[in-house]
Amino acid sequence: MARTSTRASGRATIAHVAAEAGVSRATVSRVMNGLSTVDPAIGERVRAAAAKLSYSPSTVARSLAIGRTQTVAIVVPDLANPMFQETLRGLSRAAAREGYRVLVADSVENPAEEVILAREARRRCDGLVLVAPRMDGAQLEELLPDLAPVVLVNRTTGIPGVPVLAVDYASGIRAMVAHLAQLGHRRIAYVAGPSASAGDRARREGLGHPLPEAAGTEVVVIPCGAMFEDGYSVRDEVLRSGVTAAVCFNDVVAMGLLGALHEAGVAVPEQLSVTGFDDIAFARYTSPALTTASVPQTQLGEQAWDRLSALLDGQAPPPDVDIKPRLEPRASSGPALAP
Repeated sequence: MARTSTRASGRATIAHVAAEAGVSRATVSRVMNGLSTVDPAIGERVRAAAAKLSYSPSTVARSLAIGRTQTVAIVVPDLANPMFQETLRGLSRAAAREGYRVLVADSVENPAEEVILAREARRRCDGLVLVAPRMDGAQLEELLPDLAPVVLVNRTTGIPGVPVLAVDYASGIRAMVAHLAQLGHRRIAYVAGPSASAGDRARREGLGHPLPEAAGTEVVVIPCGAMFEDGYSVRDEVLRSGVTAAVCFNDVVAMGLLGALHEAGVAVPEQLSVTGFDDIAFARYTSPALTTASVPQTQLGEQAWDRLSALLDGQAPPPDVDIKPRLEPRASSGPALAP
């Protein structure tokens, strides 16, 4: 028979619930942690007592009891970039459906911070999604075994047991150049990303191989970066290069370049075609709407959770994925000016 609690004013504790339900504190703990070793009738009695006393278990105590924090972390290079925001959105929504929360660590485009952040974040949670496109390859290979369970996004690895969600940047950039070549462009700028970026290296490698669809087309590489201000600052160099089209490292850089061209009175695409990469949510709302290579970042976040959840449950994760970006032609690309 349940006993009447003698709780004084203040927050209810596990002891108060145990007294109210007439059971031990260990039984209350097992019931509140969802363990199946408690008689259903007793479990119902404990839950009724907890509801009556407005008891909510300590998350710290619960974590100690079940050996999990019910949190995972994601490390990104720049949370200001909408691309990474979408990855986070997909991960957070999928994790929340299974009772998990997501901690976020932003390296602010500082590769030296990524290793430190990844280790710190992993110590505070049950698993990690690592988006580290700037991290040195050797460092990455050395680090990954220490982060398990971990899922790698936007990179590849040969480390066993690490699920990979990669993007085929080479095919995406080649499709973009082929699109511009079909519009008559014969001198095109690749407005490059950070020198440490694995995605930038993949794009350059893609451009380094013969492209039959763009025979006779020259690609000029212009160093830039990954942020709005980088695209904005490179305008004059792009114009001096004599190109008729600019393929930017990502949509954010392309938007910065579009703004600078507008200020200079350069018409897009009439005088210069501009394209991006990623297809962030704002890309279709620029003026003109941005031609880009679409990468389903929200789905990447969801698929990252599918794989991390499987690892957390001791199951085999779904197969690795190598996403091929989809060309999205819009108004910012048009026919080349007649010579």
